[in-house]
Amino acid sequence: MNPQHPATVLAKVRRYEAAGFRAWPAAAAHYDGTWVVRLTAGHPAKRLNSINPLDPNDVHQLPERIARAGRRFEAYGRPLTFRISPLAGAALSRHLDAEGWSRFGDSLVMRMSLAKAPVDDVLDQIPLKDISRFVSATLKVHGADASLRPGLSEIIGAIQPEAGLFALERGDEAMATLICVHDGDLAGLFEIATDKTVRRKGYGRQLVLSALKWARLRGAREAWLQVEADNAPALALYHGLGFEEVYRYHYRQPASA
Repeated sequence: MNPQHPATVLAKVRRYEAAGFRAWPAAAAHYDGTWVVRLTAGHPAKRLNSINPLDPNDVHQLPERIARAGRRFEAYGRPLTFRISPLAGAALSRHLDAEGWSRFGDSLVMRMSLAKAPVDDVLDQIPLKDISRFVSATLKVHGADASLRPGLSEIIGAIQPEAGLFALERGDEAMATLICVHDGDLAGLFEIATDKTVRRKGYGRQLVLSALKWARLRGAREAWLQVEADNAPALALYHGLGFEEVYRYHYRQPASA
């Protein structure tokens, strides 16, 4: 198999990165050259509070630009953080290495063709319309603090493409939740989680398949998601469903963070 041309690879990465920005919108997005500085006062998620470089060649005046971004992060009370995808390039990484920045949160972006998704025998599930009910469910299965409710509600309400809010419930108890964002021919899966008391029982797989069927019926042709590289159970699930790795990213913070 011939390796893909670097420009082709970067074009593919840009497509998923742009879809991710639309599907999981930060409260504020500032541009410094081709860096997107995303900040969200109401939610601490790294992808909502990070610098996202979009051009490997945009590496001029790095100390000044990093300091300028740092002031924005300080104003939001967030630690200065870079999200390093293949679009960041080697030169920026070398600069951060020289400055002693730490590396953490290695993650994969994965995709699969919905034509191959094993959803033909999956029961149709109607997404929730009640954002408040969904937020309660997802905070419960994530084991997250209730203080995140306003910020998470704001993020979900700001999603511009069609968003399916999926929750698998037993009575009044939520067992698994996820958000499926249908954006043209793409279906992005976000915030996938199963309550710790019912893991390894197939509920996560069931909910993912229901969301994939919902997206395919609406015309999506490809599903994609992001998962941390050390999350072995999730990786086993996604590989088993037919997802394949597209690229990886990680986070960087200064040693003082």
